[in-house]
Parts: sequence; structure tokens; C-alpha cells
Amino acid sequence: MLDHYLTIQSDGKHEIIIEKSRFICHIMRVTTESEAQTFIQTIKKEHRDATHNCSAYIIGENDQFQKAHDDGEPSGTAGVPMLEVLKKKKLKNIAVVVTRYFGGTKLGAGGLVRAYGSAVSETIQTIGIVECTLATIIKCSFAYSLVGKIENALEQKNYQINDKEFTDKVVFHVFVDNDDIPHFRKWITEMANGQLELTESTQKYREKDVS
Repeated sequence: MLDHYLTIQSDGKHEIIIEKSRFICHIMRVTTESEAQTFIQTIKKEHRDATHNCSAYIIGENDQFQKAHDDGEPSGTAGVPMLEVLKKKKLKNIAVVVTRYFGGTKLGAGGLVRAYGSAVSETIQTIGIVECTLATIIKCSFAYSLVGKIENALEQKNYQINDKEFTDKVVFHVFVDNDDIPHFRKWITEMANGQLELTESTQKYREKDVS
């Protein structure tokens, strides 16, 4: 697993209009080519009456799965510039479809390249980018009387809580960077006067807004 990578904050869509042509960009997080193809086919079905549904995706730790499709636009004027935007922004595990409804004015090869690239770029800017950093989830189990103290301390130290459980005890699932685990254990144990239990759990990506 990668220590960190960039991706979009969430799935979404954005529309731009150029020379009366509508360019609707749908973008989605994916982890496999199968997911990407399913997403692409879903958008194509939704916009089956569109002039074009051009697509691109980039998947894998080393970007080993890449594909661009022009869907009837002149070769290299749609899918490739869409893919290049993803690569330039160093995003991973993304699939994107730009649907075009022709407005009556031909844009030429250069105009198409700019239009499809802009549709993807503006959509990413609108949605936002996050950095995903691999971290360990540490379960902190303690009595209800310590909730406020521990929650405030975690917030002040910028530790992110992934989940909370409230049963006979309170359990906070806290993201901790792998190289920070010894320091975190020492710090939170001292802060809580030893009145908590710590258990290392799974590794998971912690997301931070960088847009």
C-alpha cells in the first residue's frame, strides 16, 4: 500500500458551456478497472441521447491502469486531454466521463482539447482534492467521565477520530501516523493518567483536504 496519494474529495459532477455546447463532467473514485467501466457505462446509459460520452481513468499504485476514449470525437481531442489533467494533478484511482451535447458550433481540434480538459479541471477544482495518508487505527477505550477531556486533547493535537463507540465504555478509533505511534501511546496514556486501554487495529487511509 502507498504511504500517501492524492484523489478527489468525493464523487460529483460539474457542467461548463462552450460555444453553446454543454460539457457535463462526472467524476468518481474507483479502485479497479471493472468499477471504472461500470461507472462509464452507467453515465453513457444516463446520457444516451448525448453527442459524445468521452472517458478516461487512472488506477493503481503505479498508475498501471490507464485508458482514454474519444467516443467519436477526433482522435486525441477528448479522452487523452482528460487523462492528462488527472496525471498533471497527480491523482490516483479516478474515473471521469465528459458528456457533450453539441451546440451547433464546431470547436476544432485545439478547441476540443481545451474544452474537455477544462471540463475535468474545473470539476476537480469544484469538488476538491484530498491527500490520503496511510495510518494505523488505535482504539482508545475509557470511562464516560473522560470523554470531554480526551476528545478536547485529541482535537488540540490534531488527531482525527475515525469512529466512536458508546457501550459500557467509550471507544475512540483514532488515526495515528505509523511513525507517531510510540509518541501517541506515551502522550495519551500520560494525559489520561493511565485510565484507558490502547489497542492497535487496522491500517486505513486518513484524508486531509489539500485543495
